[in-house]
Amino acid sequence: MPVSRLAIVSFHTSPLAQPGIGDGGGMNVYVDSLARGLARAGVHCDVLTRAEASGQDPVVEVEPGYVVRHLRAGPLRPVPKEELLGLVPEFTDRMVELYRRDDRLRPDLLHGNYWLSGLASHRAKHELDLPMVATFHTLARVKAETAAADEPELRARSEAEIVRCSDLILASTPEEADQLASLYDADRNRIEIVPPGVDHHVFRPGDRRAARTMLGLDGRNVVLFVGRIQPLKGLELAVRAFAQIARNDPSAVLVVIGGPSGADGPAELARAQAVVTEHGLSARVQFHPPQPHERLVTWYRAADVCLVPSRAESFGLVALEAAASGTPVVAAAVGGLRSIIHDGLTGVLVDGRDPADFAAPLERLLRDPERRIEMGLSAAASARRYSWDMTAVRLRRLYADVIARTPVRCF
Repeated sequence: MPVSRLAIVSFHTSPLAQPGIGDGGGMNVYVDSLARGLARAGVHCDVLTRAEASGQDPVVEVEPGYVVRHLRAGPLRPVPKEELLGLVPEFTDRMVELYRRDDRLRPDLLHGNYWLSGLASHRAKHELDLPMVATFHTLARVKAETAAADEPELRARSEAEIVRCSDLILASTPEEADQLASLYDADRNRIEIVPPGVDHHVFRPGDRRAARTMLGLDGRNVVLFVGRIQPLKGLELAVRAFAQIARNDPSAVLVVIGGPSGADGPAELARAQAVVTEHGLSARVQFHPPQPHERLVTWYRAADVCLVPSRAESFGLVALEAAASGTPVVAAAVGGLRSIIHDGLTGVLVDGRDPADFAAPLERLLRDPERRIEMGLSAAASARRYSWDMTAVRLRRLYADVIARTPVRCF
């Protein structure tokens, strides 16, 4: 049975929000790009998210077939992600009321993103008698294994419950599929590996010299860090690694694009700024606020190397966007980054968390422009296999298969 209407649940962050601010990040890009791709493929997408401001339009048509619905749950203001769990029941009530009130809006299935959306989708699945698809983006037990974050056990138990009741679970990489099976006892027959994509109309190689001139980076060796500022993303480590190469390369600059995220974000920014001060790098490390997504390509093109020293990454959209833009990536050898980067061909994967481990490949690449160009071309070619349009077409088929099956029941 084909799917014609889909409810994409993104409870804690809106696809309309600026990535890099607050809790906005790769998941915003994922949900927005997925909805656009599916709408182009003929699937009407309602993206359900929590209303955060009194002036927000309750319904925003982003483009034909793609609508964002802001549902009232809790105060009309941003709420820290750590405090959102108590608002899930009210949000779920609004979801159920919406689709019971107008049968014309009723979706063929629910697709929950992140564990909080999974909780809402799980309950709505049973109250509305709809199949449910889950994408977790990050997993508590994976974070615990890598010491990336101290997540509450309640989250892990909730994720396990969502896993048991999902009709389909989407994993970005084979490694994530293995983690779901080994850490959550997920049924492998209900896991599909569907990597996110990249918009190649936006993220593609371009004129590096023009990008540098536009951004005032002429004559510099540019190392780029893009992401939310929080311990998970490793900004302090990035600054310490840069401090080591800056001693021998007076033309090198580190460009940081992003804002503090989560309870630990301000402290991570303060630690990174303290390292800048300690090494006298205030003129060599540039901090820029989060940029509109379509403008990031100029920063990627201007960079010689993109640095991604994350402690954990389920996929790593920044690395993929940089690669698609023709920029080699030096990244931690964790999670989905191992799938995106071909070590020594499209970038460099780094084991270990010592700043020197990252400084060494950065320094080699900055000293070898021919190697950088070669890697960048290989990176862009490799990134072509990731496309949101192809992802949307495949998901449309998978959704149809889910609708045709007997739903999974957990109670």
